[in-house]
Amino acid sequence: MPFQTITIEREGDWGVLTLNRPEVRNAIDERMVREIHDALKDLEVDDTLGCLIFTGAGGKAFAAGADIAQLLERRHRDAFRRINTALFRMIEDFPAPTIAAISGYALGGGCELALACDLRVCGEGAKLGQPEVGLGIIPGAGATYRLPRLIGHARARELIYTGRVLDAAQAAAWGLVNRVVPDHQVMDAARELAAEICRQSKLAVRVAKVNLVAAARGSPETAAEILGQALLFDSPDKTARMTAFLERRKKGGS
Repeated sequence: MPFQTITIEREGDWGVLTLNRPEVRNAIDERMVREIHDALKDLEVDDTLGCLIFTGAGGKAFAAGADIAQLLERRHRDAFRRINTALFRMIEDFPAPTIAAISGYALGGGCELALACDLRVCGEGAKLGQPEVGLGIIPGAGATYRLPRLIGHARARELIYTGRVLDAAQAAAWGLVNRVVPDHQVMDAARELAAEICRQSKLAVRVAKVNLVAAARGSPETAAEILGQALLFDSPDKTARMTAFLERRKKGGS
């Protein structure tokens, strides 16, 4: 079934995932969450994918936040479902590097999606922030821990407590974005960055990402476990031992 809220395009070594609800500034609703999840499940097994760019349709917003009409109806049980949190963790753990190409607004959940990406490129007219406290809630999909990692605890607290929205220049000064370019060059800049990444060894970049993500979470031992298991999965010894085990079981042995 074709997607209704996103589009996926392959451009050589990288892909582009576009949030496609421009009539509501690409607000993230539950259908979009499900569709991004399904798209990532398909893309994460593609070893030829060197990078994935996230962007928003229409040019006025990357994503102006979660769908407020849906948020209004949510209750405590919905928080425990971790609707956006689980998706953004999936983006953070995506095997290939991810780039948020930000034009216009990236607010609330839209900013949190960008924070889950490895890199952020934005236009000069972009606006980024976490204004949730003004709506009686908190940034509940990763900003309270990803934002401090990125810009430091003091600035993260100021941004979240005040609900302030930063312009592109301030976002760059605080380290919230990697590059600021003229608005009409956002996708070109994202593609240039993707091309630079894709010229490197895809396997080496993916191994580096595993280590970087684990270090950011304060759990480098996780990287050692993942990489150790990956090495063993490809070993001839593992293949021989598991094959022998299955053959013995087929024959009724122990």
